[in-house]
Amino acid sequence: MNKGFLKAGHLPTLFAAFLYFDLSFMVWVILGPLGVQIAQTLGLSPAEKGLMVATPVLAGALLRMVNGVLVDHLKPKLTGALCQVVVIAGLLAAWGFGIHSFAQVILLGILLGVAGASFAVALPLASRWYPPEHQGTALGIAGAGNSGTALAALFAPTLAVWFGWNSVLGLAAIPLAATLAIYLVLAKNSPDCPPPKPLLSYLQVLRTGDAWWFMFFYSVTFGGFVGLASSLTIYFNDQYGLNAVTAGYFTAACVFAGSLVRPVGGALADRIGGIRTLTMMYMAAAAALVVVSIGLPTAWAALAAFVAAMLALGMGNGAVFQLVPQRFRREIGVMTGLVGMTGGIGGFYLASSLGYSKQMTGSYQAGFLVFALLALLALVGLTGIKGRWRTTWGAAAQGARI
Repeated sequence: MNKGFLKAGHLPTLFAAFLYFDLSFMVWVILGPLGVQIAQTLGLSPAEKGLMVATPVLAGALLRMVNGVLVDHLKPKLTGALCQVVVIAGLLAAWGFGIHSFAQVILLGILLGVAGASFAVALPLASRWYPPEHQGTALGIAGAGNSGTALAALFAPTLAVWFGWNSVLGLAAIPLAATLAIYLVLAKNSPDCPPPKPLLSYLQVLRTGDAWWFMFFYSVTFGGFVGLASSLTIYFNDQYGLNAVTAGYFTAACVFAGSLVRPVGGALADRIGGIRTLTMMYMAAAAALVVVSIGLPTAWAALAAFVAAMLALGMGNGAVFQLVPQRFRREIGVMTGLVGMTGGIGGFYLASSLGYSKQMTGSYQAGFLVFALLALLALVGLTGIKGRWRTTWGAAAQGARI
């Protein structure tokens, strides 16, 4: 981060976007870190555990498109505030009435998807303040709110031991309320907010092939990140017999690694180009997932492999969103929603497929191998498209490298 970046945008808004994103992501994936205790209480099967942690991911994915439209019509600040109120109310209701069945867990997961849709608010809120040459760094910092998933893994299992897992849902509303207050004070809409469009016009971007490429690329990088963040507590418990608290600590280490390097990925993409950065990250992520799939002998060996995978996926997230604003600056609201939606769908697929893989084959191997194959397919697609990108819209980017 240089002096030019510090002068280029609006730092209070950037901080507010990060904090809002961070705490929203904390509660978005909270069923994963609580999954061991919830599964014991409700007697869930491996497939049900996979679906439990995957449901908030899918709901958040679908709601990101809704938020992408709302951001352009209501502007980012108001959209974010309304979503935060809905999530706080939902958590308090779940705490007050209790969760007593698998169906109620799924219903809560759908509600938590509203928190996952914060992605489509925080990134446009920050992005619209910064010029093209600083998009990677700005969106990397805002997107480092992914680290909220680590907070859930770090604290939720321990709090569940102390107070019971249902009480954790009520406790989570406290930092959310504090964050909402800070957000309302610091966040400011950019004067560069584009005017809202007719609803049908938002679908026109899907006629552009580049939109589909970005959606696929992010479904692998972010899908891998959030899918693992949601599943690893259960994985370490099932595979290596770690208790819920220790499994949560292992998960937190992996998620911290992936979330904290997202700004590094964005800054690296600003320096050497998003395409080159993504190429390296896909190769590294695929290799790490293949290593994990063989069933490493110790939890510590698995931790090392997962950290490597999360580092690659986290940096890849930053690289994708260094590229998106260069290609779709005027449509950044709807593109953030679309790209974020497919990222969440990728996470839903990974989390749910791991559960079904375990139930059907007795092993997680198939789930990891298929996702490694998706990373390799993304690498092949990026290799095929990069020449056209660099000679068309990439050549017109002012001060930015793709």
